[in-house]
Amino acid sequence: MSSPASNVDDAGSPAAPPPAAGPARMPFALRALWTLFVLAIVVGLYAWYGERQAVRTLRGEVAQRLTAADAAAAQARERDSDLGNQLRDAQAKLALLAARIAEFQSQQAALEALYRDLAPSRDELALAEVEQILVLASQQLSLAGNVNAALAGLQVADSKLAELDRPQLAPLRRALARDMDRLKAVPYVDVAGISIKLDQMIQAIGTLPLARDERVAARAVPPPATSEPAWSRFLHGLWSELRNVIRIQVDEHPAAPLVTPEQSFFLRENLRLRLLSARLSLLARDDRSFKADLSAARDWLTEYFDKENRQVQSALATLAQLASTAMPGQMPDLSASLDAVRALKAASDRAPSSGR
Repeated sequence: MSSPASNVDDAGSPAAPPPAAGPARMPFALRALWTLFVLAIVVGLYAWYGERQAVRTLRGEVAQRLTAADAAAAQARERDSDLGNQLRDAQAKLALLAARIAEFQSQQAALEALYRDLAPSRDELALAEVEQILVLASQQLSLAGNVNAALAGLQVADSKLAELDRPQLAPLRRALARDMDRLKAVPYVDVAGISIKLDQMIQAIGTLPLARDERVAARAVPPPATSEPAWSRFLHGLWSELRNVIRIQVDEHPAAPLVTPEQSFFLRENLRLRLLSARLSLLARDDRSFKADLSAARDWLTEYFDKENRQVQSALATLAQLASTAMPGQMPDLSASLDAVRALKAASDRAPSSGR
């Protein structure tokens, strides 16, 4: 190895370099740097290629999803269009229905106003109906004496008032309750049954036998023997006839009065009139006249008709049964209830006029 001083000549100037033996070599650091640079480029290219493939795949997926989203959006737009059309149709129908409802409500309001102007209220109708029922019940009491019908009418009127449930109707309901209690206290009389029995007796008067029609049974006379001669049989028959001309009979009962055929006709007619008068007294609830007519009819049957006859006995028993019927005294009236309902009607008539 030569020292550095050998490269300088003796004159002190640098000596020429020796000739190169071969190509110059690159330093190690530079080579490492180039290697790293190449590797970085390769890695970058690989990463760029992978990223490009991922982007391409992502673009494909995004395109598919966008296509599906566009199709779904198109379907949604179609459904929205259909729903919009249906909504518009429904809104049009609702508007038409609302217009008809408004028209109907206006017509109903007009009808209700007209009805309120022309028709009475429910309370007025109920009071008018109750008054009519009470008038009919009063007529049944005064004309026919039908207590059951009058009581049923009052019960119907009270039930109608109970349905209204108005405090101002309390006085009328109290009056109805008092009248119903009075009607329930009236003894029951079977007017229809008694009238039927009297009618049957009136129809049977023409068939009842009179007492004067009784005949004494003829005494049985034994017939003459056939072996007797003719003149003996003739004398025997003549003697039997003479014996029947005059008869003497002892009777413990008094003799029945003799009545001519003309008088028997008037007797039967007067008896019918008595029974008809008893029926009228029954309808009028006139106990005194009713029993007087029955007593007179019973006396005439006892005196002039055959008491041994079964029909006469049945008629006498019927008259005795009818005479024992307890007739009510004075029939109650419904004036208190009528006055109460009329007072309520007058008050209801005054109320609208004062309001106007």
